[in-house]
Amino acid sequence: MRDMGFDAKAWLPTVPEDPGVYRMIGADEDVLYVGKAKNLRRRVSSYFQRTPSSPRIGLMVAQVARVDITVVRSEAEALILENNLIKSLRPKYNILFRDDKSYPYIRISNDRFPRIGFFRGTVGRDARYFGPLPNVWAVRDTIQLVQRAFLLRTCENSVFANRSRPCLLHQIHRCSAPCVDLVSKEDYDEDVRLTALFLNGRHSEVIDKLSAQMNAAAEALAFEKAAQIRDQIRALSKVLHKQFADSARDEDLDIVVAIERDGAACVNHAMVRGGRHLGDHAHFPAAGQGSAADMLVAFLSQHYASGNAPRRIVVNVLPEDEVEAPLPGSTLALARNERERAWADMALKNAEIALRAKIDAGARASHRVAALVEALELDIAPERIECFDISHTMGEATVASCVVWANGAMRNGEYRRYNIDGITPGDDYAAMRQVLTRRYEKVASGEGARPDLVLIDGGKGQLGIAVEVMAELGLDLPLVGVAKGEERKMGAEELIRPGVSAGLVLGPDHPALHLIAEIRDEAHRFAIAGHRAKRAKKRLTSTLEDIPGIGPARRKRLLTTFGGLAGVRNATVEDLCRVEGISRKLAEQIQRQLN
Repeated sequence: MRDMGFDAKAWLPTVPEDPGVYRMIGADEDVLYVGKAKNLRRRVSSYFQRTPSSPRIGLMVAQVARVDITVVRSEAEALILENNLIKSLRPKYNILFRDDKSYPYIRISNDRFPRIGFFRGTVGRDARYFGPLPNVWAVRDTIQLVQRAFLLRTCENSVFANRSRPCLLHQIHRCSAPCVDLVSKEDYDEDVRLTALFLNGRHSEVIDKLSAQMNAAAEALAFEKAAQIRDQIRALSKVLHKQFADSARDEDLDIVVAIERDGAACVNHAMVRGGRHLGDHAHFPAAGQGSAADMLVAFLSQHYASGNAPRRIVVNVLPEDEVEAPLPGSTLALARNERERAWADMALKNAEIALRAKIDAGARASHRVAALVEALELDIAPERIECFDISHTMGEATVASCVVWANGAMRNGEYRRYNIDGITPGDDYAAMRQVLTRRYEKVASGEGARPDLVLIDGGKGQLGIAVEVMAELGLDLPLVGVAKGEERKMGAEELIRPGVSAGLVLGPDHPALHLIAEIRDEAHRFAIAGHRAKRAKKRLTSTLEDIPGIGPARRKRLLTTFGGLAGVRNATVEDLCRVEGISRKLAEQIQRQLN
């Protein structure tokens, strides 16, 4: 430590015994590690013992030039600050888990007749949210149960506001049809209240309340109402009996297990809400790796930083140091009974399966990359590959896509779409020139990630454009054109390289072609999705507006009368003339413009 100019022995007495966050700083001012502590002096001094607790900690401490600390008022504040610093600084020696925005919620809106639905994203105050839940099917299953038992609406507000008769969901007894006033506001609000109780895990209370309502209705000779409530109770009891069989009482807890195998690691997170096991979700460290206990602490700190932690969290290994206990207000414990041991064993088994699948996928990716290097005679194994494709319909709504493969997997978060304007409709060469220029002029100026290989979906013409663009920008990036071949079948693709006259056909069983085809197909899918969305938006929002004589009032009457643009397009001249304000001449013009 003296070589680094950091005298830990002299510095440690100055550290307060308060809760806070510490940052290990290296000689080049890089943040090596961020941690939290109930007692800063006790926690930080544990790193500077004669014998490090692990080789990883020993390597990190050897690089420390100084330690910065921030004192806070409580453990909870330390947890939040630590999580924010880890996300912003991404320290080398922290075990990092990617922000998982995929956790879904159940959302009940604040409308006059609230809507229940699926939700992803940042939870706001515009509605009530229940979750997060571990996966999509848990949300779908719960919403279907609520529909059967409480008949809440799931339709969008635009549909709800324009209904004139009940929809199919009402006919199959999945909605009480508040859109056409077939249920009173008071009764609907009561269903919403019971739904909220149910989603909060208070199942027994819901059943008791429904039973009391059923008995009261029967005593009042309202037998139809009593039968309806009886059906609600049956729907709930049937599902509760089927899915809550593993738990004798309503309880909320999480099961979090961490394992490491063959240099890889996985943390599996399962949820039990109201005694109901809702499934699990596997997480893999994005950077850094330590013991199972280290990974567990890192995951709990990052995952629960914003709250939503249950009172009890069952783990497969406890933190070695009590000052690392990451969640004030929650108890970390090993499984205490047969039911919890079964849940923990199931989580461990699923973690093993997920980790093995990831290891196998990595091995396949390495094999494909090695085959790609050999087939294309590349100087280095590419760690980042970008692929471009163009999509349009006879020149309309041209969209270019750029998808990214990096370190063995597609990186959805780095995909980009480009709206192509200012070219002759249908000119694929001009479109390719525009997208490549827009993407790589940033790389030429020193911004953005530089790929190791660029794939162009197209033949010699598109590849020639790519070569010209790279020359104009002063970039030397490996380029490969992927032509579909004469029969346009998988395996018949021809790989075209600059300066090589003969195309390369690898055949359908070549692992390098499998990798190229996977990336190319993803670029094609992403481009088509963007094109269709752009085309649909243009047709929905601007087609009628482009017709002289169709202002906002007439446009609204047309869309309302025929149920949307498709209905207007399919209407005859006579049908159009029956709409107020539409003359025969204007009707004929509408038909010509839309068809």
